[in-house]
Amino acid sequence: MLKLESAELSYGAIQAVKGVSLEVRAGEVVAIIGANGAGKTTLLKGVVGLERLVAGKVFINGVDCTQVPAHERVGLGVALSPEGRGVFADQTVYENLLLGAYSIRSDPARVQRLVEQEYQRFPRLKERANQMAGTLSGGEQQMLAISRALMSEPKLLLLDEPSLGLAPLIIADIFKSIRALRQSGLTILLVEQMANQALAVADRAYVLETGRVTLEGTGAQLLKDPAVRAAYLGSH
Repeated sequence: MLKLESAELSYGAIQAVKGVSLEVRAGEVVAIIGANGAGKTTLLKGVVGLERLVAGKVFINGVDCTQVPAHERVGLGVALSPEGRGVFADQTVYENLLLGAYSIRSDPARVQRLVEQEYQRFPRLKERANQMAGTLSGGEQQMLAISRALMSEPKLLLLDEPSLGLAPLIIADIFKSIRALRQSGLTILLVEQMANQALAVADRAYVLETGRVTLEGTGAQLLKDPAVRAAYLGSH
């Protein structure tokens, strides 16, 4: 579904991602864990085309997308729920969902079916349909960010820090939703600082440190790895 080959990304003179190779197979949940500043968000932006690779290649469904602009990658089946949620604050919940379906706007019946599907997934969004997104709670905004990404019917969903700044009960709901999406057959690449939650839901995972992959394995293997436990799970 996704393959990165020796991907490198930079912000000016700062090299944020250094020769990362990874893959995500259809139906998998793959997690990327690492400290703040490790390059996780930059890597996801490189996958969706919001940041241009300095070197290396991106393949989505076997198609070389390295030079393909971000809006065309949506058409290839990839969508991002960004860090910090990034909802359109001055638009309603319903309008945010419509914006997520921009690539399929020529089929109104399909768009409305998808809206109803997201209302079923997160009933709170239906209750708030006509409310400005900027007035939602953090948890509601995160639900909206995920639903907006799903409105393009992606085959590969990228989730960037979905638990960031949320209360424990809301985090539990978000991860319950991730498990349900996985059971529906969706492929997910998850960036998450709550390493224990991410590894528990992931089939496989990569550890990113200062822009490089330093460790990879199944979620279960990394949960038990002493170095991972010491660095990211608060246990020694």
